[in-house]
Amino acid sequence: MAPGRFTELFFLDEATALAAGHRPCAECRRSDYNRFSELWLAPHPDQIGADAIDAQLHAERLAVGSRQRLLHESPYCELPDGTFVLEAGVPHLMLGRELLSWSPGGYRDVHRRPRNGRSSVITPPSLIAILRSGWLPSVALLHPSSDHLSR
Repeated sequence: MAPGRFTELFFLDEATALAAGHRPCAECRRSDYNRFSELWLAPHPDQIGADAIDAQLHAERLAVGSRQRLLHESPYCELPDGTFVLEAGVPHLMLGRELLSWSPGGYRDVHRRPRNGRSSVITPPSLIAILRSGWLPSVALLHPSSDHLSR
């Protein structure tokens, strides 16, 4: 890795990368980055370019002056598929009417998505807006392990 250039990161799927507060790479996923940047401008018209996007995502994922992870509160009914929430200390993916428990090797268990109440949201708010816009990357949004658990 070249210091100050970019970070080489690999995630289970795109939903996991978004939950971690990352955007598509402008070098290795240029077409996704370009589409993502266009979608980004709707909620952030004054934030153009990777540096501006990264600064906003950093502010949404870490508490100021610390490395403590920020969680955001939201009603379950307002969150799109692909959003991650924290349930009983375990990250879960929201997919339809279900919550899929996450692990580094794939999704494991399925639970009923609560109809009411508020959730502790892991995915940063700006990236939830991207998911709401219908974001479909060229890479897998969801790991194949989600297929046999949902629906």
